[in-house]
Parts: sequence; C-alpha cells; structure tokens
Amino acid sequence: MTVAAVSRCLDVLESLVGVAGGCELGDIADRVDTPRSAVHRILATLMARGWVVQDESTQHYSLSLKLSTLAFRDLDVRLVTDVVQAILDELARRTREYCRLGIVEGDTVAWVSRAQGAVNGLRYDADMGQEVALHATATGKAWLATLPEEEAVRIVCARGFFAHLRLGPHAISTIDELRRQLAETRARGYAVAIEEAEPGIVALAATFRSDPRPGAAVAGTLSVAGPISRIPPERHAEIHAALAAAVASVEAVWQVRVRQRGHGSGYGARTARDITGHAETTAEVRP
Repeated sequence: MTVAAVSRCLDVLESLVGVAGGCELGDIADRVDTPRSAVHRILATLMARGWVVQDESTQHYSLSLKLSTLAFRDLDVRLVTDVVQAILDELARRTREYCRLGIVEGDTVAWVSRAQGAVNGLRYDADMGQEVALHATATGKAWLATLPEEEAVRIVCARGFFAHLRLGPHAISTIDELRRQLAETRARGYAVAIEEAEPGIVALAATFRSDPRPGAAVAGTLSVAGPISRIPPERHAEIHAALAAAVASVEAVWQVRVRQRGHGSGYGARTARDITGHAETTAEVRP
C-alpha cells in the first residue's frame, strides 16, 4: 500500500468523525476530493475490518465503535486518576494477585488499568489489549449479570460465543449454560471464572456503579486473577471481601473522576432504560 493510499484511507475515516447519522457515498467523496469508485473501495475494506458500518435503511456510512474503543482504552490507561489507581493498587496488595479495572462501553467491557500484587512464585500478567470474552471471564460475566437476561444472551450470541478467541478448557458454549452461570453470578453477588478464559487461571470480579446510589448505572468492573493453585475455592471469600471494599472506594470517587474529565451522563454503561426504552429493574452484581 502506498503512502497516498494510506492517506486517503485516513481522510475517509476523518471525514466520518462526529457526523450524526453518517454520510452517503457522494458526500464522503466530495469531502476527501476523491472519485466515488475509489472511496467505495476504501469503505468496503474499512467495513470488512470493522472500522466503518453502513446503515441498512439510509445506506449512510458511519464510524463503528472500534476506533472509539481503541482510543478509549489508550486514554484511560494514561488518564486513570491517581486515587482510582491507588484503590486498584491496594486491592492488588491485599489479594497478592493481578487486578484489573474495566470500563463498560456500549456492548462490551474494556480493561483500562491494572496492578500486580504477586510478590513471589507465579505471576499472571495478562495482555491489557486483549478482547474481553464476556461469557468466559469473571469481568464479562459480572457485567452481563446486571443486564436483562435476554440482552446478555443477545450480546454473547452476536459474537458467536467468541469462537474466534482461544479460550480455556471450561469455557461455556451454549445459551443454557450462559443463563445458568449468570443466574449463579447474580445469586452469589460476584462472578467467578475457573479456567474459562485461559488454562490454569481463576478470576473473580464485581461491578461498580457510577456513584453509590442503588439505581446508578454500572460503570465498570474490578477483578482479581491468578494461578488456580493460588486461588482455590477456600480463598474466594477473602478475595470477595477485598473486592467489596475496593468497589465501595471506587464508587465514592468515580463521579468526581467523570466530572473532571468532562463526560456527560451518556458516559459508561447503558441502563435498562437505555436498552429497552423503559425503566426496568436488573439484578445488581455486588460484592
């Protein structure tokens, strides 16, 4: 690919930024001063790679969430406030395991910060940029369990149970299993994944809300993960207690963090009202 071709591709992407309702092909071609046929080829490639989507009714092109999600991950890794990072560090110190903070964005969760608490022996250091397999991670299941069940099923099915990812030996693969695990997560109050996302790894996770009010939107997750040899069932209560304390601390400061960064009320997770168009009570996965 030539430099000129890369430049044209970037021009097309930039032409779609901030355009409500998307753009039709001719408008994009005019904006980037490029023949319609060439722009159409670029858009077809961008759609195939998931960077652009096309509305079926209007045929307008828009940026997908992929670009936003990648930028969001990068910014939050850099901009997690010291006080939130300190809470995550304390969780890692208390559990002596690998801890992560995830942010809800649209129909997924992205890990944006981490802290390593292991001081000796095996160290679990997962890739922060990896896609969150929602049905196979404690992080994903904790969040899915707060949604209306049919919405959670829809999200996982739309991704084909993340068959494109290499998962652990105990990853579930059916809707019935998903429903059962989400029900168990709601009843337990936190999520557990034992060799589901990765062989030999156990994780526990809980959600936190944008502020301490019971009806506040779920903003993200806190998780603790490590080798199965170090996190047997006997440690789950201990880790659960540490998660509970960390969740309470994050909720106490999260709204201040959001205001400081200038995010409006649309930041973070969709509530049941956002999903269904009317108020609906959903289970709260609390530590």
